[in-house]
Amino acid sequence: MTTQTTPRARIRHRTALAVGLLAISLLTVSLFVAAAPSPRFETTADDTWYEGEGEATMGLHGVSNDELAIEAFFPRESYRPGTTATLRFESTLERVRLQVFHAGPEWGKTVGDNEMRGLPATDPVLLDRISSGGSTRIPIGNWATGLYFAQLTAKGGRVGYAPFVVPPKRLGRNRVAVVLPTRTWQAYNFRDADGDGIGDTWYASEDDRVTAVLHRPFLNRGVPPHFRGYDLPFLHWLNRTGKQVDYLSQAELDAVPDAATLRRAYDVLYFPGHHEYVTTREYDVVEGFRDRGGSLVMLSADNFCWRIDLEHGVMTRVAKWRDVGRPEASLLGVQYIGNDEGKSRSAWYLRKAPATRWVFAKTRASTTGAFSNGGIEIDHTNSSSPQGTQVLAELPNLLGPGRTGQMSYYSTTKGAEVFSAGAFTLAGSSRQWAVKQLLENLWAHFTATPRAPHSPAGG
Repeated sequence: MTTQTTPRARIRHRTALAVGLLAISLLTVSLFVAAAPSPRFETTADDTWYEGEGEATMGLHGVSNDELAIEAFFPRESYRPGTTATLRFESTLERVRLQVFHAGPEWGKTVGDNEMRGLPATDPVLLDRISSGGSTRIPIGNWATGLYFAQLTAKGGRVGYAPFVVPPKRLGRNRVAVVLPTRTWQAYNFRDADGDGIGDTWYASEDDRVTAVLHRPFLNRGVPPHFRGYDLPFLHWLNRTGKQVDYLSQAELDAVPDAATLRRAYDVLYFPGHHEYVTTREYDVVEGFRDRGGSLVMLSADNFCWRIDLEHGVMTRVAKWRDVGRPEASLLGVQYIGNDEGKSRSAWYLRKAPATRWVFAKTRASTTGAFSNGGIEIDHTNSSSPQGTQVLAELPNLLGPGRTGQMSYYSTTKGAEVFSAGAFTLAGSSRQWAVKQLLENLWAHFTATPRAPHSPAGG
């Protein structure tokens, strides 16, 4: 007789086993990666990076010090299986334990905005010393695609996290890709690297600063801004419902050869987070993906709003896409109209439209009732919205008379379909029963029939 275990029981069993291995392996200096030889971390010095301990953390609008933070970062947004990642240090400490975790499959609760949790991807390793400006190398094994982070811990409760994305070894392992907003995370990173008391981002400065450093430690002990509220719930939903997806950073969209390649790899691109800042190339390939019949699902708001340029690891905010003749509503159906930093939230009120029935099926919502809630930042349709764009639900007059958030959907003659939430955030609300059902409806609809790529000219 065979005994069957549930997925949750198997996860708990693996987690308990990992805890036992952690205790046994605490003093080891080798790193074991499943399905790979036992590699070593190679610690090096690099005088080209910042000197001294930058132990800063901060809230959204100010700078404060967190002496318990261990600062580290990866100089790339993502690393494919079989490559080697470089973790750079901005702290100097003795006897630091390093371990890599996979964020999303874990069942434990993440308590604060300065904490990350996940399942172990490696055994722990003890580094005798880390130095600001130094680095260590981490082999990426044959790991599942997803969001990962290095966790650094030391005596006295010191801890730090450094996230990175593991995309698939080749694009198109799964027909759906989830694109994480890795560059918007850094735009909202208020870390003050130059010590002038102002965070190194255009959000923290009252002058005309238009740059932000792309690769640097995050504040809040290394956790991306708003990660627990905006991004993590959707990662949990994907994992706990068994959705098979490829995870991409924004760097993958910049690196794809062309829109046709992206379309051959995927039928649907999900953008769960606040995907505000994109390069010209990223805008081009996503628009070309749509033009070839690829579908888009936007689960937050204020997406594809700003054009950025990249040079030597620095992002420069150039212009709003609408001001250079490419309004984001022409791609997404809606575009950003305002925010009040979360002071006002409202229930969604459904509108009569052909797609409303299947989007809200089984959610118990109706055109005479309310659904979940939204706010913070809102989008609205306009004259640039594609012909036939449907308004599915609204946040009426949320930011004042006429300033209404709108949830939208449209389809194209080439087979593309585009859904936009229109406010913050369906991804962040995916713990709610009704939102879970809406996400299931979207998934079932957008993945129902594989779509053959079309050329933008027809066919």
